[in-house]
Amino acid sequence: MRVLLGEADSGELLEWVQDRADALDVPAVRQILRNPFVTGDVVEALMAVPRLLAAYEVRSAVARHPKTPPVHSQRLIPTLFWRDLLELSLDHRLPPVVRRLAERHLVQRLPGITLGEKLSLARRASHFVLHALRTESEPRIIEALLENPRLTEGILLPLVGRESTPPEVLRVIAKNRRWGRSYGIRSHLCRNPRTPGVVVIGLLAGLKRSDLRLIVGDSRLPRRTRERARKILDPAAR
Repeated sequence: MRVLLGEADSGELLEWVQDRADALDVPAVRQILRNPFVTGDVVEALMAVPRLLAAYEVRSAVARHPKTPPVHSQRLIPTLFWRDLLELSLDHRLPPVVRRLAERHLVQRLPGITLGEKLSLARRASHFVLHALRTESEPRIIEALLENPRLTEGILLPLVGRESTPPEVLRVIAKNRRWGRSYGIRSHLCRNPRTPGVVVIGLLAGLKRSDLRLIVGDSRLPRRTRERARKILDPAAR
């Protein structure tokens, strides 16, 4: 039967599923879903067999299949583990409505995900999930997030500029080889009162005069930072 399922056309696949549902098992379903002639009707027929859907592997494979009607993928998404939700959210073969729902469920699961899992997630997550992860206070999670190629300055800047961001997180961002070179990031680091002083002092000399003036006039910042910015603006004041 495995060979037949792998070589059957869409009509034959549908007939197999409809007429022999009692004989289908997980390996058979796997073979069906690998067949390039799978259609939405075939997936609908599989979804009509509760015994098959009781198997996690079947639910995961059906939810992630590009021929699965969105209504069925959406039905299965709440039953999936976070790793499968991640794959769903990143698979551009799938309809946007399916990817967005996977992202929302993934964000809802964040409180129950372990540190190690969050590190793995941060390195690959989509933009939507990155917005949620940037609120994490654990520096190791932010360090992993900085490795994500989908991370943009627009996502990172609110974290750098927020006064509630822990100093160690700001230090991690400043040390990052990619983001530590971004002028926007460096200027926001210098204007955040929570950024460690040793980090700020090392960045001030690279700022534009207009930004240095803002720092000099910002009473939230430590006096040492403002004095250093003033001396860079007016070397004669040293």
